[in-house]
Amino acid sequence: MSHVCINVCIQLYLLVCFLMILSAEISAAKNAEDIRCKCICPPYKDVNGKIYNQNVSLKDCNCLHVVKPMPVEGKDVEAYCLHCECRYEERSSGTIKVTIIVYLSLLGLLLLYMVYLTLLEPTLKRRLFGHSQLIQSDDDDVGDRQPFGNTRDVPSHSNVLNKVEHAQQRWWRQVQEQRKSVFDRHVVLS
Repeated sequence: MSHVCINVCIQLYLLVCFLMILSAEISAAKNAEDIRCKCICPPYKDVNGKIYNQNVSLKDCNCLHVVKPMPVEGKDVEAYCLHCECRYEERSSGTIKVTIIVYLSLLGLLLLYMVYLTLLEPTLKRRLFGHSQLIQSDDDDVGDRQPFGNTRDVPSHSNVLNKVEHAQQRWWRQVQEQRKSVFDRHVVLS
């Protein structure tokens, strides 16, 4: 049942992500925020330097169309505009939105997986295998159990999980035994 619930949650999550991406692509038509002409004008005589932004076409991307109000008058306008550097900039806000949505979706999926690993998996293991099977006593000998041996008491759909669990427990007991030998008895195992 838990796998069915997780699969349904993942499918709903992916459906929501797909709809968000689709809506971002539909609204990705060029709007006024996606194009601009940016003129950077350095200080000139008694006028401070300033940056000007205007939403104009590429052919109108020059000082005369972008710098408004013009800080100088008369013959100084041409000299002032020669000092200004104007660049036409274009961006794709649709691509930016899709990238952010994909990034946040992956982050959310990883967060869901973390919640599953920390909260749901231990309770599911306790239900499937029983509490006594998860916690092994420290008095067990390392070689007593066969990790891949008798698995008839576990449901057939979790045989692989049971084998991995037993191998992990066996490895953990070996590590504990080595720690006892090295730190308590000061004997290095060969």
